[in-house]
Amino acid sequence: MPHPEHPGQSAPPQSTPPGPVPHTLADDGARRAAIVAARARHWQHTCRMTAVLLLLWLITGFGTVFFARELAHYSVFGWPLSFYFAAQGSAVIYLGIVALYALRMRALDRRYRAELA
Repeated sequence: MPHPEHPGQSAPPQSTPPGPVPHTLADDGARRAAIVAARARHWQHTCRMTAVLLLLWLITGFGTVFFARELAHYSVFGWPLSFYFAAQGSAVIYLGIVALYALRMRALDRRYRAELA
């Protein structure tokens, strides 16, 4: 269609109809960078939490045996604390560690999933 003010030149292109903005490669690069950064933060939090819980597990398992004589001076329900930890306490703490890991990982996964959405 010829331009009304300048004969021999075509009219400027019509504007695009309203709708979604076309996707560009720059958008893809920024999105990919955001995903990589979020995954790195998620992995860092996961590793830190795992290290803390493994340290707690080590202290519970090794500490009970190593400090058995000192813990024997204290009693829980009439039993020496070292015996209680070896028989019941360590298992309860291990279950607590697993439950804490599951709950915390669910919260972390939801947080980073929402961040990426």
